[in-house]
Amino acid sequence: MPKVSVDIPQELLDDLNAHVGNDRKFVSQSDAIRTAIRKMLDMMDDIDRRHGRLDQERP
Repeated sequence: MPKVSVDIPQELLDDLNAHVGNDRKFVSQSDAIRTAIRKMLDMMDDIDRRHGRLDQERP
């Protein structure tokens, strides 16, 4: 799996970390970020579909 490095404001990282760890929503920062990216991409697909911009060949 490729690795990606990003710079984010400390406030966002603090908010993210509040949801990461044992007995929390995500097991790691990477898990939380992957989940957020998937959700964002699904939302973008929905928006594109409503505007007729979704490439029909994409899964």
